[in-house]
Amino acid sequence: MTYKDLIYVDNAATSWPKPQAMLEGMAYFNDRMGANPGRSGHRLSVEAARVVYGVRERLARLFNAPDALRVLLCANVTAGLNIALMGLLRPGQHAITSSMEHNSVMRPLRELQRSGVELSVVRCSSEGELDPQDVKNALRPNTRLIALNHASNVVGTRLPLREVGRFAREHGALLLADCAQTAGAYPLDMQEDLIDLLAFTGHKALYGPMGTGGLVLGERVDIQEMAPLQRGGTGSNSEQEEQPDFVPDKFESGTANAIGLAGLSASLDWIEAQGIERIQAHEQALAGRLMDGLAAIDGLKLYGPRDSRRGSPVISFTLDGLDNGRVGRLLDERYGILCRVGLHCAPAAHRTIGTFPDGTVRFGLGYFNTDGQIDKVLGAVSEIADERRAA
Repeated sequence: MTYKDLIYVDNAATSWPKPQAMLEGMAYFNDRMGANPGRSGHRLSVEAARVVYGVRERLARLFNAPDALRVLLCANVTAGLNIALMGLLRPGQHAITSSMEHNSVMRPLRELQRSGVELSVVRCSSEGELDPQDVKNALRPNTRLIALNHASNVVGTRLPLREVGRFAREHGALLLADCAQTAGAYPLDMQEDLIDLLAFTGHKALYGPMGTGGLVLGERVDIQEMAPLQRGGTGSNSEQEEQPDFVPDKFESGTANAIGLAGLSASLDWIEAQGIERIQAHEQALAGRLMDGLAAIDGLKLYGPRDSRRGSPVISFTLDGLDNGRVGRLLDERYGILCRVGLHCAPAAHRTIGTFPDGTVRFGLGYFNTDGQIDKVLGAVSEIADERRAA
C-alpha cells in the first residue's frame, strides 16, 4: 500500500493533503525572495514583508477583523491563546471557560489560577453543548475574560459564541474564541459573532503549513493593557531597548516563519476560490454519511450531536469490548485508514462526555475526503466490529 492509497481522516489534528497552491507559494517565496521580512531595506526583504502583510490582510478579510495590523502572526493557535490569556489576565481577576476545552486553553488557565486568577469552568452537556445562560450565571463583578472553543476537537459540537459574546459585552468582559477547528471551514465574523479575540491555526482547516497561526484582536481590546508573551527584536524602534507599544510589533518578536506564511497566503487564496460555504457543505455531507453508517453498527457508541449541521466534521466513537488503541492500529495496519485515538489533549472534554480516561476513536474529515472513502471507512469499522462479536 502506497501513501496514495491511504485514507486520511485525522484532519482535526492537521489537514492533509494540502492544496498544490500552498506548496507552490512556499517554493516561490524560497526561490524568488527568501529574505527576512522587515529586517532589512533591500528589495528582497521588502518583498518578503509584503507577503507577510498580505497574509494579515487576507485573514482580516476572512474573519471580518477591524484592522489588518491587529492580526498577530505566530507559530500556532496555542501560541495565540497564550498571548491572549497570559497577556490579559491578572491576579484578582476572574475568567470563565467551558468543560469542553482543549489543553491549549485549560493549561494556561490553570497556571494563571495558581497565580491568583479566579476561574470558573461551566459544565457542558454529555453531547458537549453549552447553555449560554450558564455562562451568564457564572459572571462576577471581576470577570475579565470568557474563553471558549468554537467547536470541540473531540465531538465537533459548536458553542454559542454570539450569545455568550452578547453577555460579555453587557458585562464589560472580553470573549476569546479558540477557532482551531473552524477557521477556514466555517464562516466566522468577528463583528457579527461579537468575538473580541480570535485564535486560529494555519495547519488545519486553513490548509496551510505547520508553524503558522495567530491571534486577531478586536477593537475592544486595549493593546496598552495587554502584556506581550515575549520580547525581543522586531525590526522597528531598534534604537530603543524597550519593546514597541504598537501592533503588531508589540506581540511579534523574532524572525517570522515567512516561508510558512507564504504557503498560508496561497492556501487562503485557495479557500477564497473554493468558498467556505462550499467547503462546509461538503464536509457536513461527509460527516452525516459517516455518522449514519456508524450508528448502524452493533456495539458502536457515538458521542456528540448526531446532526452534522450542529458541529464541525469531528466524530468520536467506541466499540464495546475493544481497546481504542487496538481499533486505531487495525484501521491503520490492515486498511490504511489514519485516525486518532485517546484523549486528544482534551481531558476535560472527555470527562464531560463520559469517556475519561480511555478516550475515543476520532475521525476528523476534510475537504479532500470523498464519499468513496467514507464507505471504505464504514466497511472497515463494520468488519472490526463483526470480528469482535465472533471472538
